[in-house]
Amino acid sequence: MAAEKPVAPTPTPQSAERTQEPARAPELPPAPKVPQFEEVVLPASSVIGLEVDTALSSEKARVEDRVDAKVSRDVMSEGHVVIPAGSRVIGSVTTVERGGKVKTPARLGVRFHTLVLADGREVPLRTEPIYREGEAPGPDSARKIGGAAVGGAILGAIIGGGKGAAIGGAVGAGGGSAIVMAGDRSAATLAPGAIVNVHLSAPVTLEVEKRDQQ
Repeated sequence: MAAEKPVAPTPTPQSAERTQEPARAPELPPAPKVPQFEEVVLPASSVIGLEVDTALSSEKARVEDRVDAKVSRDVMSEGHVVIPAGSRVIGSVTTVERGGKVKTPARLGVRFHTLVLADGREVPLRTEPIYREGEAPGPDSARKIGGAAVGGAILGAIIGGGKGAAIGGAVGAGGGSAIVMAGDRSAATLAPGAIVNVHLSAPVTLEVEKRDQQ
């Protein structure tokens, strides 16, 4: 009698489950890098290029009037961009001299005191003042005064002789001065869009993002 062949055992559901590979957990994206910051000092005498936004004139400006500008180019220190172009800067009028005398030009002074970064943070700073001057009255003004004096003397002579000429000359000279003072005064101005360079009068400490370490 032939020997019976052994029959392989039928796998039970439990054994079938044991042969399946465990499910893999979904891969999570890498955590974003948390930016690290360090302090960088922008030394005194550093130059900041600015584009002025506020229109100023010595005829209308007053001391402490606000002046707005924006940084026209990146400011670098220790290999970092410490003040990006486009950052806002706030200043104020420090000097207003309207001039008006025959030889005294008008004068306007501005100093900047606050840096406003892109995230809204304000950083105090101090710059050297910048100045603008109007044109001083020149030889044309003197000729006007002289011409007015001659004209007054001639008119005075016609009216009252020698004494009238002296009086008329004095009046004519005074009238010429008034013309120069009122009509020839040249205001000192700072127009919107003007590019100026200001120098820091004290160092400024700023936070910048650390560069990737190799």
